[in-house]
Amino acid sequence: MDSIIHFDLSLLIKTIGYLGIFFFIFAESGLFFGFFLPGDSLLFTAGLLASQGYFNISILILLTTLGAILGDQVGYLFGKKIGPKIFNRDDSFFFRKKHITEAEIFYQNYGKKTIILARFIPIVRTFVPILAGVGKMHYKKFFTYNIIGGILWGLGIPLLGYFLGENIPNIDKYLLPIILLIIFLSILPTILSFFKKK
Repeated sequence: MDSIIHFDLSLLIKTIGYLGIFFFIFAESGLFFGFFLPGDSLLFTAGLLASQGYFNISILILLTTLGAILGDQVGYLFGKKIGPKIFNRDDSFFFRKKHITEAEIFYQNYGKKTIILARFIPIVRTFVPILAGVGKMHYKKFFTYNIIGGILWGLGIPLLGYFLGENIPNIDKYLLPIILLIIFLSILPTILSFFKKK
């Protein structure tokens, strides 16, 4: 199981290359259908592969950061244009009202910092920029926090994978548990918020 998941993810990233990684990050950051894409694990694994010579870490970081920032920009503009109509959409494969609600609660709890914090939480990071546009958050403020969050996430996660790959021999053998840990840590704030409300 470990080797199958590890092989598939690594093979996927090697196959799609720089442009594929850019598109994945762009889509997850601001497009409705991007919420199910594995952003954190993809960035970490790409950084790990960079440490093994499959990618140039500088180019990788530039593209992932740019993809994250531009994706959020598109999400914000989409939310601003569609406005409240977004809340009246029927549920579909790519859209669930509960995702907007979760993002809205997160936004209310953390304010402007949400644009940065949401980067590290799956699903929430896809809908928060859209919600910021719906709520007509001041564009300059959104843009500033978007750049900060995009740099922290687009640079930090690949560098973590790169650093561990450079310093821990045969770390690729432990890729699955590391990815599971990353996923757990990324959804931990949502879990804690759920039990806090209970």
